[in-house]
Amino acid sequence: MTENTQVYDAHLEHYRKVAYVKGLEEYREIYKRSIEDPEGFWGEQAEKYLSWDKKWDKVLDYDFTEARIEWFRGGVLNASYNCVDRHMDRLADKVAFYWEGDDPSETLSVTYKDLFARVNRFAAVLKNQGVKKGDRVIIYMPMIVELPVAMLACARIGAIHGVVFGGFSADAIANRIQDCGAKLVITADGNYRGGKPVSLKKNVDKAMEKCPDVQKVIVVSRTNAEIEMKDGRDLWWHEEVDKTAPDVFVKPEPMDAEDPLFILYTSGSTGKPKGVVHTHAGYLLYTAITTRMVFDLKDDEVFWCTADIGWITGHSYIVYGPLTCGLTGVMFEGVPNYPDFDRLWAIVEKYKVNKFYTAPTAIRALAKEGEEHVQKHDLSSLTLLGTVGEPINPEAWRWYYKNVGHSWCPIIDTWWQTETGGHMLTPLPGVAPIKPGSCSFPFFGVDPVILDDTGEPVQFPDEEGLLCIRRPWPGMARTVYGDHERFRETYFSQAPGMYFTGDAAKQDADGYFWIIGRIDDVINVSGHRLGTAELESGLVLHKDVAEAAVVGFPHPIKGQGIYAFVILKSSASPSEDLKKELIGQVRNEIGPIATI
Repeated sequence: MTENTQVYDAHLEHYRKVAYVKGLEEYREIYKRSIEDPEGFWGEQAEKYLSWDKKWDKVLDYDFTEARIEWFRGGVLNASYNCVDRHMDRLADKVAFYWEGDDPSETLSVTYKDLFARVNRFAAVLKNQGVKKGDRVIIYMPMIVELPVAMLACARIGAIHGVVFGGFSADAIANRIQDCGAKLVITADGNYRGGKPVSLKKNVDKAMEKCPDVQKVIVVSRTNAEIEMKDGRDLWWHEEVDKTAPDVFVKPEPMDAEDPLFILYTSGSTGKPKGVVHTHAGYLLYTAITTRMVFDLKDDEVFWCTADIGWITGHSYIVYGPLTCGLTGVMFEGVPNYPDFDRLWAIVEKYKVNKFYTAPTAIRALAKEGEEHVQKHDLSSLTLLGTVGEPINPEAWRWYYKNVGHSWCPIIDTWWQTETGGHMLTPLPGVAPIKPGSCSFPFFGVDPVILDDTGEPVQFPDEEGLLCIRRPWPGMARTVYGDHERFRETYFSQAPGMYFTGDAAKQDADGYFWIIGRIDDVINVSGHRLGTAELESGLVLHKDVAEAAVVGFPHPIKGQGIYAFVILKSSASPSEDLKKELIGQVRNEIGPIATI
């Protein structure tokens, strides 16, 4: 692959003057210290980034054999206080969120003072409904301001929130309610998506048929749709908030560092979804430091993570990380193609977004529609771009870099997981040149190793293997809710003494990491391991291809063969000649073994 020799460094002259980490030598010094003295390093960061009611007795205690991880034992704090209250002296009038609805004319600016009032009033509502420390609350809501308010109100009183993505079914909601034993559900009548109203409450009503233990359902009126409200169970958000005093203050519950902050369900390769548990101190610290340093965010900058809060990316980089740092973020209800394909770029221009974080899927979809939609808008405010969710293929990377980043902005290609809480492998903008498709280097305190089939570290550059992490970091999950043995078995039994990521990776001769894909997304052709991401990148390099997905199928000779699903750009038409071109393209990129 030629990608290993291709580097982009136009941003370095600027960022090596202004970045928090200036140059590779400084990165190596800080990284070395974070690995050799993790207690000293993370203790300093915990004092710098968080406000504590009581300082910890011990920074770190762990046993990976038993999947036991404790950070800041004995420390007491509250996540809601750290995200809101402590900013009131200096930042009360600063915007916490610029919210934009599906309709471009519907906007809202929420200051930290506004957020403080909203969180306190809804925390009072929850307490009035009997919710207390340790209770679980399921949140099934669209991308509206009430969603982070509900999360922070739960954190304030010590309740454990479980956000369910608004696109999930009634059965998915019911399964999560049953698994965590939630006593209260927060939802909305619906939301708007692509100019059309979408119902949410109907899914909750259907889920409630299987969840008789839920005592109350609180409903936000978003679309004013006609919905059924069950007497004695269903309550309107606005009516309950109106019963509280505008200046009500709910004292933040003192929480032990290791108390659960939230449960977030992630799909397993087998069995039911896993309720991953994150904690008040470690998770909050890790999201704060990665928000600040990975995106090199300064206090006066505007950050936009386009994720849905229903996923970990939204939890970490819309809510907890930016708010802990007292930053200004953008929150968007709609979709990238409504009312037209320039919607994201219109929002960047409107709010003068400085740092922009999105998924390769969105980039490829927008690239398919052409750069003219980007060129309609002034994107000169942008100084950094990011990607998350999957490895970005080089062609999409270059389109993003050239058309959105004006051939200058660094692209921060981050690798991490729901279970890791925050970024694990990532470029830092002031450190080194960037290679398209590589997630560069480990973040501070992260100790990765690539293992071969015998469980030993690989010996050579570009040798593929299983990515594992050798020591704990503060943001890592602590358990699977109600099933610690499943947590231990899934993440700590495959590579004894290490965290098992389930991802394949390689490291090139320059030390850059490359994610190949999930272990179950690696196709074994005649004894050769081929990552689906690598194959898909080879296809998308073709000028006529917009999207590609690759799967393996049983082959009587090779063990597995390769089957590709390809979406062409609107300007192209399928033909036998094009099919032959694509087969040749992949063979040229990967080698003769990669025959589709």
